[in-house]
Amino acid sequence: MKKLDGQVVIVTGASSGIGEAAAREIAREGACVVVMARRRERLDALVAEITAAGGQAVAVAGDITVAADRDRVVAEAMERGGRIDALINNAGYGQVGPVELIPLEAIRQNFETNLFSLIALTQQVIPVMRRQRRGRIINISSVAGRIARPFSSVYDATKHALEAISDGLRGELAPFGIHVVVIEPGYIRTEFTQVAQEKMQSVIGDIGPYAPFFSQAVGRYGAARQFAGRPEDIARLIVTALTTRRPRTRYAAPGHAHLALAVKRLLPDGMFHALILRLMGLAKAASAPPEA
Repeated sequence: MKKLDGQVVIVTGASSGIGEAAAREIAREGACVVVMARRRERLDALVAEITAAGGQAVAVAGDITVAADRDRVVAEAMERGGRIDALINNAGYGQVGPVELIPLEAIRQNFETNLFSLIALTQQVIPVMRRQRRGRIINISSVAGRIARPFSSVYDATKHALEAISDGLRGELAPFGIHVVVIEPGYIRTEFTQVAQEKMQSVIGDIGPYAPFFSQAVGRYGAARQFAGRPEDIARLIVTALTTRRPRTRYAAPGHAHLALAVKRLLPDGMFHALILRLMGLAKAASAPPEA
């Protein structure tokens, strides 16, 4: 018998990357996965792949920020088994750039997608899980949920907020047998960075005086690809969080994520901030005298 036989699991942001890999792994363990994302063609291909392998999956093409689409994914999950055993809150994107230049509306939209819509969907599944007296809510955060970086302040803030919501919600739902788990990926090989760059260009365009510093930071970040993990690394963590009798509050991967979080805990704030600037190639810029 497989670990998730008979369970119904919702996975958002499932058309690529971590969400796509998670859907495959969860289906392999016997669950019926209800996958949601905006790209219908990719969802259909994923469902066909899972079904061909003997698994169960159903696609709901929709936008997590649209209430009617959230209603549809919950209704589809309930139709499959009259229950919702787990929700994988994975939908989201990165808004990068200097805070000074990002339009406030773009900041609001990043919070809408990465935080408020996830909260709204969670609010819809909680009553189902309460009636069942069991369930798991897995929130896909990031190492950025605990370590903020220059030019990533907005995205990192959405993940900081998601971590806080998760910690508070965990205590509220524990009496009903519902576990809330945070997953903190480090750098993973997905479309995330490319999408973030495109998103920045669409809302900012010319970053003016920040250009040389931003280019330096992006260059350093690109060099870190050699340490990047795979979506499957995070998918396996998600399955662990779903199948362990008493899951931990947080899981992180790959190795560099553990290292970064350990260094954050050990160093004083000022020293850690200086380390981040050095790693991003911004230490000299930060120490330069102001313009006359």
